[in-house]
Amino acid sequence: MFPLRFRHGIPFVAQASSLWGKQASRLRLVSTGVTPVCPTAEDGCTTPLGMTINCMPAPAETISLGLPVAIDRIDRGLKKLWSESEGAMTRASMINLAVYSEEPDSLTQNTQLLARIAENHACRGIVIGANPHSKNDRIEAWISAHCHVGRAGTKQVCSEQISFLLEGAKVKLLPSIVFSQLDSDLPLYLWWQSKFAEPMDPQLWSWIDRLIYDSQTWRDFNAQMRLVETAQREAKQRIVLCDLNWTRLVHFRVAFAQFFDHPSSHHHFREIESGTIVFGKNFRSTAILFIGWLAAQLGWEVRNGKNGDHIELENSTRNRVKIDLQENGDAPIGSFVAHSSDVKFEIALARCGDLLEVSRSKSDQSPARQLLPAGENDSVKLMSEELMRGGQRRVYLRALEKVRDLL
Repeated sequence: MFPLRFRHGIPFVAQASSLWGKQASRLRLVSTGVTPVCPTAEDGCTTPLGMTINCMPAPAETISLGLPVAIDRIDRGLKKLWSESEGAMTRASMINLAVYSEEPDSLTQNTQLLARIAENHACRGIVIGANPHSKNDRIEAWISAHCHVGRAGTKQVCSEQISFLLEGAKVKLLPSIVFSQLDSDLPLYLWWQSKFAEPMDPQLWSWIDRLIYDSQTWRDFNAQMRLVETAQREAKQRIVLCDLNWTRLVHFRVAFAQFFDHPSSHHHFREIESGTIVFGKNFRSTAILFIGWLAAQLGWEVRNGKNGDHIELENSTRNRVKIDLQENGDAPIGSFVAHSSDVKFEIALARCGDLLEVSRSKSDQSPARQLLPAGENDSVKLMSEELMRGGQRRVYLRALEKVRDLL
């Protein structure tokens, strides 16, 4: 009933300069990722530097919603679940993580996602599948637990999950359902996977500590962002906005920032003349957010972004900076190249997919390349990255304001 999972990884450290943020001149990242993802799991892959990485396919798992339970018997069902474990399992929870989706079959898919997230982030999961357009009014509930062996290697550490199916008018019960099932005194993170729609229920938003969404899926960015800001106002600005589209850029931002780790290299900030960013299909907004980050951190202003294939900016010395936009491949960001007088700064996704090749070279030099972590465009990896981070996302908000009209 309780699947066991093991996670192994190789730690890495990356340092970033003050470009990363004003409050930290150096940043240390520690990763505990799983085996790298390669084009073919059988053959592994080879980086341009000749490093061979062998990959193992993930084992297939079947995870169910758990035991059906009446709404008024959820607490009793959970107590019974633990009483029958006879001390072999330990319940753990650091946050309340609610996941809301209106997609068909989202309950099963999000249960699988939560099972993986809970391996590293103990939580009480509240998974909600909703169909507000159904003609039938229905509500169903299930309880389950996601367990894995603790570091001591004896007891199973488990996270509870409560699942709800809401149809028709029952969708309006969402705030009451969420609040009644919270693990008391723990923060509430809401991962909203659907479009935001009016009216924005103030009762719901007033309880949320972090609102997680993915702006990459938005067709009308400004309309959706206005609704998000409405939710934030309803919560009296206490909600921290967490955009997974911004999280996708973490490793590219760290990789670019490390070029300027030493103060002697800061003169390049005002000498960057041009750049090229390559992005995947449907990830134009991700590329624009990266440009917004550069503008926010370097004091640039957007002067002309109406042309579809490039954006013109003005730097702090009032000189023109042109960033070309190129769509190619499937990766959110494939590469970024910046030119500063006679120096080229280059970041490119290695063929292995989870490594970045970075290099800094002058026009008369061969580039000396090194490898840095790239991360993966995987919902669980993005959520894990997001859940590890605190703070108010002030850099994200500044970057957003720089390029909001272009999204």
